[in-house]
Formats: sequence, structure tokens, C-alpha cells
Amino acid sequence: MVTLSLAPFNFWPLGIVAALLLALALQKSTPRQAAWRGWLFGFALFGSGTSWVYVSINVYGNAPVPLAIALTTLFSMGLALFFLLTCWAYRRFLSDTLFANTAGFATFWILCEWLRSWFLTGFPWLFLGHAHTDSPLTGLAPVTGVLGISFIIAFTGSLIAQIIVQKSDKHPPVETGISLQNITLICLALWLISWALQFIQWTEKNGAPIRIAMVQPATEQELKWNRSYYHKTLNTLIDMSAPLWSTADIVIWPEAAIPNYLDNAKNFVDEAAEKARLNNTSLITGIPSRSEPDENNPLGQSFNSVIAIGNGSGIYHKQNLVPFGEYVPLQDWLRGLIEFFDLPMSNFSRGPANQAPLQINIDSRDITLSPFLCYEIVYGDLVAKSRADILLTLSNDTWFGKSIGPDQHLQIARLRAIENGRELIRATNSGISVITDAHGNITAQLPQFSQQTLIGNVQPRTGLTPYAYVGSWPMLLAATILIIITRQRKITPALPTNPQ
Repeated sequence: MVTLSLAPFNFWPLGIVAALLLALALQKSTPRQAAWRGWLFGFALFGSGTSWVYVSINVYGNAPVPLAIALTTLFSMGLALFFLLTCWAYRRFLSDTLFANTAGFATFWILCEWLRSWFLTGFPWLFLGHAHTDSPLTGLAPVTGVLGISFIIAFTGSLIAQIIVQKSDKHPPVETGISLQNITLICLALWLISWALQFIQWTEKNGAPIRIAMVQPATEQELKWNRSYYHKTLNTLIDMSAPLWSTADIVIWPEAAIPNYLDNAKNFVDEAAEKARLNNTSLITGIPSRSEPDENNPLGQSFNSVIAIGNGSGIYHKQNLVPFGEYVPLQDWLRGLIEFFDLPMSNFSRGPANQAPLQINIDSRDITLSPFLCYEIVYGDLVAKSRADILLTLSNDTWFGKSIGPDQHLQIARLRAIENGRELIRATNSGISVITDAHGNITAQLPQFSQQTLIGNVQPRTGLTPYAYVGSWPMLLAATILIIITRQRKITPALPTNPQ
């Protein structure tokens, strides 16, 4: 049901139903029973919601079907451990009161989402709040980020569960402190406040809109790193860009559009930069790069990078890398075992933190863009650190074919635009390439798997949303306070008044 609440299905009320059913399943359970039920829930969630992992392993990693199924299953089983821990802690540490069973359930849910956003590099995918790019809760995103939305959905589901329990159970949770009626009023108030917040303009326009054009070359993944296809790839980029140079302020190519290291492709890059300068425009493109060897890195480091040339400047190295796609954990053991562990460009290094945004000069006007490469856009707190005029994400979702993965990826990117009050440019190799406004609404889009160009206007913006100021910390602080309030307390028996 959580999977169905997300793109491309977009039945967001099913997220409430999922939380409701899990909360009911955990009522009266022991911590051990809760752990087992939580793991089953997590396994079903990731087995359905990240089924697209199979495509990259089998189709593009050339792993046999049984092995691809086994690896995808192990991936889902491992991620399900987060829900095992969450549900165990929920039943182990919280008191059996109405408020603990409702607010505590929602609190542990968002702590689970937060934990898997960073643990072992993180996998911030399939959050309950990701489904709410077009719901009454959208207005909460610029204030609390995705965790606040997830909290309300889990809170609503657990509240309905408590109402059911109260009406059907002969021994319902103890009603102490806050009554069921007051908890219901709190829930309704959270929904009403969230709905009202969407009418606040947190950021302001910064000058006139700029004209951008993006190229979606739709290069097949099997050919992308094929040396015999290299020059055809470059010619496709140049041919598709030819009518764009004189019509756009910025021309954008997707992630790793140039399938070669920057130093090896210097002549081509210089020619493209000169063409952009002659037309008084800029080019932004994804391209791998590498550093010079030094004492710490005798062979140098390789990076998945974005550069701005022509009337633009700057280079960005990807910080959050995809395991096995961009680096191989335990590579001394795994390299060479199967083809999937030897994918092209799977030996990248992490870029440094706090990199400067890309700079674009348009008629003596400076515009900044914060670039995020592919998977990085799913890290809410990373994007919230951006202080640029426009959000930019370059991606290559060809790895996941016609699965639901690219739709989910786009939905998360749209939520980042809402959280930060910034317009978003999403340029991809094979789709879904879009431009969104600061409310996450898609204003221009290209269909998947089509070789096309897109031209549209993007409005630079200034100012910060509350979430961009502080990130997820207020939600985590609130979660800590709620756990302290709702934890089980040991009752110390009173001492007898007469020791004899």
C-alpha cells in the first residue's frame, strides 16, 4: 500500500491505510512479535517499492535471472531490518497509553526514515511523505521537510487504529493524560495547519526568468560506454544542441553525457565551450573527471562531475555515491566475481562537502545553480544546504528501464523543490526530464525514452524556507521529546509508613 501511495500510482491515502494496518498489527504484541511483523512489513515494502533494482542487476549488470532475484531479495531483506528495529523499539519502550500508541508510533516511524537516510551511506527512499507532492499536506514540506509529512500520515493511521481498538477491545489502552477526543483534535489541527501553509510564499523572485534548454539524448545504456559508439554519442549531443545555442541562456546535457574523462575529452569540451561563448550562452554537462596523482592518491581520484562552461564556470563532484553503481563496497573481495561488480565507472571517489554552486553569467547578471547528480536529490538535508537561485539535478535513470523507479525519483525531486522554495531543472538521459516551479508543479516535460530537446523558462528565487534554514533537526528534537514523554516508566512502590 505504501508503494501504491507513491508515483506512478499516486493513491496517497493508501499510506494512511498502511500505517493504520501496521499499528493494528502491533497492538498487544510482544516486542519480539512486533519485530517479526515489522520485518515482514519492511520486506513487502522494499520488495515491491524497489523492485526496479532487479532491472539494473539483470538487464544492465548481466546477472542471470536467479542471481538477480536473489540479490534483489537480499537487498529487500536487509532494508527490512530498519522496520524490525523500529517496531521492536515501539513495543519495548513506550507506555501502553492512548497518546503513546498514537504519537509514539508516528515518532518511531520518522526516526526509522531518518536512520535509513544516512546509515551505511543511506537509502532515503519510499518515505511516507514522498507521496505528498499533490496533497493537502504539501504546505508542510517547506517547514518540516518530508519527515513532518510522514509524521502526520503515521499519526493519522495510528489514531484510526486506536479508535478501532477502543470500540472493539474489552481492554483498550489506558486513557491517561490526553483523551482520544483531544488526540483527534490535534490530528485535525495538524492537517488544517498543513493545508493553510501552502498559501505562504516563502521565497521571492530574483530578477527576470531565464531561458534554458535541455537535451535528452536517450543513449542506450549498453552503448553508452562502448568506445566504438563514443563519437556518435558526441555528434548526437552537438546535433541536438545546434538549434538551442542561440535560443537559450543555458544548454544542459544530462549526467555523464560525455562518456569520457574530462582530461581525455578536453578538445571536445573546449570546442563546445567556444560554441557556447560565441552564442553568448552557457553549457552545463555531466562528465567524469579525475584529479592529479599525489602522495595520498598515487593513481589520482575519479569523480562523477558536472561542469559549467561557455559563459558559465564551476565544477561539482558528486558527494553521495550509489553502492555498486559508482563504487563497490569490499571491492577487493567482490571485484571480478560477477559482471555486476565490474560496471563501467564504478570506482568513483566522494566529492568534498560544501562545494560552491555553478555560476552562470547572463548579460552581466550572475545566476547560481546547485547541482545534484542523480541519487543525490533524494537527500533532503543535503539539498537544504543549497543557497543557490535554482536547483539542478542531472540523472541517468536508463539503468531502471520501464520500471517504477524513475517515477519515484522524479516525485522525490519535486518534493525537494517544494521544501526549498526553488524551481527545479531535471535533465536526464532517457527521461523523465522536467522543469518544475517552486511549488513542485511540472511546467515542462519530455516523455521517457525519446530523443528530444526541451525549452522553457526558469525563475531564479531568493530567500529561504524554514526547512532550508534548519533542515530536519527540529523534527528530530520533537521526536526525542515525544519519546521521553511517552516512554515506559518504572513505578517505585511507596515505602510503608511504619517500618515495623
